[in-house]
Amino acid sequence: MTVRTALLQGTQLLEEGRVSAPRLTAEVLLSHAIRCDRSWLYAHDNEELREVWWIHFGRYLHERLQGKPTQYITKRQEFYGREFLVSPAVLIPRPETEHAVESALRRLPESPGTVVDVGTGSGAIAITIALESGARVQATDLSAEALAVAASNARKLGASVGFVQCDLLSAVRDSSVQLVVSNPPYIPEDDKSVTQREVLEFEPHLALFGGPDGMEIFRRLAVEAARVLRPGGWLIMEVAYNADRRVRDLLEPKWTNVQVETDLAGLPRVVSAQWPGPIGGGTP
Repeated sequence: MTVRTALLQGTQLLEEGRVSAPRLTAEVLLSHAIRCDRSWLYAHDNEELREVWWIHFGRYLHERLQGKPTQYITKRQEFYGREFLVSPAVLIPRPETEHAVESALRRLPESPGTVVDVGTGSGAIAITIALESGARVQATDLSAEALAVAASNARKLGASVGFVQCDLLSAVRDSSVQLVVSNPPYIPEDDKSVTQREVLEFEPHLALFGGPDGMEIFRRLAVEAARVLRPGGWLIMEVAYNADRRVRDLLEPKWTNVQVETDLAGLPRVVSAQWPGPIGGGTP
């Protein structure tokens, strides 16, 4: 069994199992089994597979055919040009979330203050902002298991980020935060029946579902962000492609400069808003 033959057989199995991108997936899984780069596969396509490589490759193919996401098999995912560790305790970082990072970076001045990433998961947002801007970044999550993954990523990538286990911003006592950013759970619980199988069965529901209408965390986060943000501070949230109007309606009575940004497909992806401070009193 050569590398070329293993790739062909793996690709065929994944095609028959209706796994998306079967060739690429086979390459990633075989590379992981051999512990090599994908380029090595083509430079050594006539190389005989060692028994241990074949055993690992077979197990990874079986797991993928059972619906387990490739990222949970390889335990890694690229985000903003960096490799992050992932596990079933955290949501797999998506390219769409990079738009939230870019929105945050655009709104940070040359001497940035404190940034808080709410529901950090793998730490992808918090760590990226810390490394790209030099801002003082704190990250919160309700899950201790998720925070352990995020802390591992921070150590691996050399990012200075403080991690706190709490519900949203409940542990943040500062009232001069410059920016709050979040990729909150926004799938309506009523949509579980139409949620993709590998998402529903393998990714953490805590990071996916945002109440019956998907808006529960947005409502709570708007209130808590107003408590911790300095006047002129920003709240930046990733949203579902069809929820931008509802999030804008939630914010516009009290927040200013409410803006919607689209992703590369032209779909609404990020809603940002500026907190004007205590003018008029109260919170959203």
